[in-house]
Amino acid sequence: MASQTYDCLTPAGRTDGIKAAVDAIRAGQCVVMPTDTVYGIGCDAFNNDAVAKLLATKRRGPDMPVPVLVGSWSTVQGLVREFTDTAQTLVEAFWPGGLSIVVPEAPSLPWNLGDTRGTVLLRMPNQPLAIELLREVGPMGVSSANLTGNEPPVTTSAARQQFGNAVPVYLDGGRSTVGEPSTIIDISGPSPVILRNGAISAERICEVLNLDPESLRRK
Repeated sequence: MASQTYDCLTPAGRTDGIKAAVDAIRAGQCVVMPTDTVYGIGCDAFNNDAVAKLLATKRRGPDMPVPVLVGSWSTVQGLVREFTDTAQTLVEAFWPGGLSIVVPEAPSLPWNLGDTRGTVLLRMPNQPLAIELLREVGPMGVSSANLTGNEPPVTTSAARQQFGNAVPVYLDGGRSTVGEPSTIIDISGPSPVILRNGAISAERICEVLNLDPESLRRK
């Protein structure tokens, strides 16, 4: 079946696009959506078949678990084992925005995001269209909308060139403003560690956590 792109920069296109995306997600499909950093491919985080479809579409194995995007700070509380002071400090400083946080997941969650080793990577994007969708459908598994090894796209058309009709709904929210992936910080262990440099600098994170930048580097 041919996929459809919705111009969400127009009111009518946005309304139609959100509805089509919600219907697709609830039916266990993936959608391509804008985030503030790069375009993402997303699905219902709690639908394990949909997450498997997302990984297959990206040609990626479960060794790189799927991140989870949320539409509000409060959503996080039900997804983590413990909402620590460090997590709260980072969330208040950088969400919505380009910081992904690895935390111990709540043990009762029925999801399968890949080889997570009991953790989950969470982020709240600074993108109104993404937030609207997330508040409608709940937490989504979202990864950059590229085939593994390719450049993450900052436009819908670049994502479509890679996925074509494998994804039924593309939401066009214009060019992603940041244009580089989020910074990933792991706070699941004894001390915070940056796993990937990206949109938020280590220096800014250190200012907020009152740490020395060297201490955040992976040992």
